[in-house]
Amino acid sequence: MAHWLVKSEPGHWSWDDQVKSGSTAWDGVRNFQATNNLKAMRPGDRAFFYHSVGEKRIVGVVEVVRPYYPDPSDPAGRFGMVDVKTVAPLPRPVSLDQIKAEPRLHHLALVRQSRLSVMPIDDAAWTLICQLAGAED
Repeated sequence: MAHWLVKSEPGHWSWDDQVKSGSTAWDGVRNFQATNNLKAMRPGDRAFFYHSVGEKRIVGVVEVVRPYYPDPSDPAGRFGMVDVKTVAPLPRPVSLDQIKAEPRLHHLALVRQSRLSVMPIDDAAWTLICQLAGAED
């Protein structure tokens, strides 16, 4: 199982929206690197749900339930999406400032490529972020 982080603007799609829906298509990604990350996702993979913009914090965990498929909102057919389901909120959200303050997390794309909306999280970083959140990994 691989681990990921997916970003969403809470004014567009929030953790509360995700919880209410239970499962949703993770669509609208229009960056080739992020799209390649979506293509690498497999059912059973888990992802941190990150509120971007003003909040800048990880608030929950979702699981990939459908692998990459074409995004019908892309008329050119270059981009796609995956489906994710809600797993659980984090007991304590983990802020970007906390992540930046932890030297063992400086390698993450979240720190190095702040605009990337879908990114891999290695196993050690996943475990450490879960510890910061007070969650089981």
